Amino acid sequence: MPSTPLYCAEAARRDSAEQLATRFALPLVKQRPLDGYWLELGAERLELVTSGKHGAVYADFVDGAARHRREQGGGRGQPVAKAVGLKGAKDLPRIVDATAGLGGDSFVLATLGCDVTLIERSPVAAALLFDALQRAAREPSTQDIAARMTLVHANAIDWLAAQADKPRSERPEVVFVDPMFPDTDKKSAAAKKGMQAFQQVIGDDMDSAQLLAAAIKAATARVVVKRPQRGVAIEGVKPSVVLDGKSTRFDLYIIKALRPQDFVDDNEAE
Repeated sequence: MPSTPLYCAEAARRDSAEQLATRFALPLVKQRPLDGYWLELGAERLELVTSGKHGAVYADFVDGAARHRREQGGGRGQPVAKAVGLKGAKDLPRIVDATAGLGGDSFVLATLGCDVTLIERSPVAAALLFDALQRAAREPSTQDIAARMTLVHANAIDWLAAQADKPRSERPEVVFVDPMFPDTDKKSAAAKKGMQAFQQVIGDDMDSAQLLAAAIKAATARVVVKRPQRGVAIEGVKPSVVLDGKSTRFDLYIIKALRPQDFVDDNEAE
C-alpha cells in the first residue's frame, strides 16, 4: 500500500508538518492532492481527508464525544472499565492498547486514572493520535489525562514480544486489543461513512491471532479483546470470560486461568 501523503494547508504550521512527516515517514507534498486519501494539517488539527464524499476523520480528546465521555461517562461502571478490571480494583493496572486506532478506549481508561501505552503501527493513525495528544496536552481540562497516555508507533506484535522478556514488574498488567476486521454489515457500513476512509487507509488486522498470542505472553493479569456482539472470536485460545453488551462484547483471557499450551503460538509449535 503506497504511503499516504501529508499536505500542510496552513503556512504557519509548516514546521509542524515537517516534524510529522519525519516522525511518521509520511511524504510531505506541496499541493493538495486531487484524488485519493491524504492527511491535511490545518490551523486547528490534523485530519484524514478524501476527494470523495467521506467526511474528514481526526482524533480528538478535548471536545465532542471525548468531552461527553469525560464528563458523563459513568466512571468505572463503563463496559470497557469493567472489562479491564477497574470495578472494585484498589490499584489501577498498567494498560497497553495494542491497536490504538483513534484512541477512544485508551482515552476513557486514562480518564479513569490508568496509565495507558497506545501502540499503533499505521503511520496515519499514529500521526492523528500524536496531533490529538498534543492538543489535549495544551488544554487545562485534559492535560492530566494526556500525560497518562504514551504513544508508541510500532508493530504491536514485535513490541509485545519484547515486553514478554522483561521482569514481571515492568510488564503491562492488561493488554487491550480491538482488531479491525472487514465490515460485512452493509447497514453498519452505511451508517459509518466518515470512518470508511480511515479503514481503507489503515487496513484490516489480518494477523490478529498472532497479536493475541503475543498479548497473552506479555500481560501479567489479563488480555481484553473488544469485538462486535456477533463477531467471531479470534482464532486460537478460547476466552476465559465473555462480557456481553448491546452492540459490543469483551472476550477476556485471564492469565492465571490459561493453560501452559495457551502461551505457545503456532509459529513456535512448528
